[in-house]
Amino acid sequence: MDSNKILFSIIALIIPPLAVFLKKGNKIDGEFWLNLVLTILGGIPGMLHALYVVWR
Repeated sequence: MDSNKILFSIIALIIPPLAVFLKKGNKIDGEFWLNLVLTILGGIPGMLHALYVVWR
């Protein structure tokens, strides 16, 4: 197991949009905006999406 994935997973559980932003190489793209909207609408969907982005 990669230590970066563990760190990103912890960040994804605390601040999901930050995890997506960092994982995508400090780019604000469609996945970041999707995650931000999901996090605002309900924290759990944002966390799940961030974990998906981190682990794929």
